[in-house]
Amino acid sequence: MDQVRIGVIGVGNMGTSHAAYLHAAEIKGARLTALLEERPERVETLQELYGSDVEIYSDEEAFFTSGRLDAVLVATPHFSHPRLAIRAFQEGLHVLCEKPAGVYTKQVREMNEAAAKSNLVFSMMYNQRTNPLYKRLRELIRGGKLGAIRRINWIITDWYRSQSYYDSSNWRATWSGEGGGVLINQCPHQLDLWGWLTGMTPSRLRAFCSFGKYRNIEVEDDVTAFAEYENGASAVFITTTGETPGTNRLEITGTQGKAVVEDGELSFWQLQQSEPEFNQQFQGGFGEPESWKCEIPIRGKETGHPGITQNFVNAILQKEPLIAPGEEGIHGLTLSNAMQLSTWTDGWVNFPLDEDLYYDQLQVKIKQSTVKKDQTVRTLDVKGSH
Repeated sequence: MDQVRIGVIGVGNMGTSHAAYLHAAEIKGARLTALLEERPERVETLQELYGSDVEIYSDEEAFFTSGRLDAVLVATPHFSHPRLAIRAFQEGLHVLCEKPAGVYTKQVREMNEAAAKSNLVFSMMYNQRTNPLYKRLRELIRGGKLGAIRRINWIITDWYRSQSYYDSSNWRATWSGEGGGVLINQCPHQLDLWGWLTGMTPSRLRAFCSFGKYRNIEVEDDVTAFAEYENGASAVFITTTGETPGTNRLEITGTQGKAVVEDGELSFWQLQQSEPEFNQQFQGGFGEPESWKCEIPIRGKETGHPGITQNFVNAILQKEPLIAPGEEGIHGLTLSNAMQLSTWTDGWVNFPLDEDLYYDQLQVKIKQSTVKKDQTVRTLDVKGSH
């Protein structure tokens, strides 16, 4: 194989963006050959846009059995991600899945098992892993430059969303259609990076989610969470879609220094003596270890969605290591599920997560939902939203 034939499943906000750069031949070794879209009015628009270059399907069975595909890019509402990925694996197709991996970890675990059995390439669209700031920060942490991690603080509130955004689709911001709010829609990248950067998993977590605090929605739009680790480290995660101007500040402190990512810059302070050593030896009362602010060179540029897609294609054609292996999608989702579950049960959630309890609680929320929306679905321009 010298070219990967890709079909995009779901041509809404994100699917439209992916289809555009694939059709423009921006991904070397890939060709957009098919789209699967169930909305009749959207199908007509796509046929006018792509003409005979791309086959447009409204029938899932016909799409999967068309023989026109080597791989699929799943960009549908969240609940369907695992089901569609599993179907693709069964048909011998490689899978690139939009975030989140799914709504609850039980279904994502089934997807991961299907991927492992298939021996096919499976990747997540975690485009923030291509950001050179986070790549360099990961190198600093994994290379021991910060020493043992003691505290992680992430304030990510630059997700402002108006009511019109939530009203743009009948599935959006509902328990039955989306399975959550800011945690599952806007924050999967940050929840993924949280573990990807440090390689650490919390031992327990306590969260406070507000549901419909700023908007007429039933899911969470404001969250404050506190996590603890076995080594004594702690983490605070704050997010919302109801504040403007927003903040995106990640601060990680260790025994050997501190790193901050904010406003597109990485700042790093290195202690000349580790804090535990200084504390043990210093006898002067007031005092602290000397620290140097170091200039950290940042090389390269963020390649975003096309970068992840190119890596996915290269993995198929050349066995290039994946930037975002699909099975890692469960990690950030576990944090999201834990934050919701902690709020619902008004208590600490221990890890490993009780997946059955979360699933049962989610079904209660779905059953109790009273949201009524019209069937209008508008495709929005996603530039600058992620």
